[in-house]
Amino acid sequence: MLILFNKPYGVICQFSSDGMHPTLKDYLAIPGIYPAGRLDTDSEGLLILTDDGKLQHKISHPRHKEAKTYWVQVEGLPTPESLEQLCKGVNLGDFVTQPAKVKIIPEPPGLWPRTPPIRMRKEIPASWLELTISEGKNRQVRRMTAKVGFPTLRLIRNRIGEWKLDGLAPGEWREFLGKTTETPAAAR
Repeated sequence: MLILFNKPYGVICQFSSDGMHPTLKDYLAIPGIYPAGRLDTDSEGLLILTDDGKLQHKISHPRHKEAKTYWVQVEGLPTPESLEQLCKGVNLGDFVTQPAKVKIIPEPPGLWPRTPPIRMRKEIPASWLELTISEGKNRQVRRMTAKVGFPTLRLIRNRIGEWKLDGLAPGEWREFLGKTTETPAAAR
């Protein structure tokens, strides 16, 4: 079984309660599934869950380099030089990131409002990037954009390998049955 879930902002990527945040258990009442990777509590978007341990390992382990694509709202207007830094790899002090694919995009169509909304500064514009990496270390995208001078305001994972968020509202999920067949989205 493979579940595609649109993790809302503020939800922690575990089934057990931490006493402070909603968990996956609040949205998915399916026994025996586990997340293949994770998203930070303050990130949103695609999370894959499965009951297949080998598939979970393949999706989440860095050795398999499953491409992950994010929509990243950043503070400021990125320069060609900053985009080039992201493309080449960024020295974050404890490691140098692998090269990324990045481009400036308009706000993604059909994007849901975030609750709570991001804090914007009147005098500093915001931009959207589409950023694809094949790693996925702790807070990596946020650290990368901050290092090149454009802090992340909002982070949404849109794609992992062949699997896409496509039409799932926050808190909704669907079962992926193959390349062409999926069950309808189901709310909690």
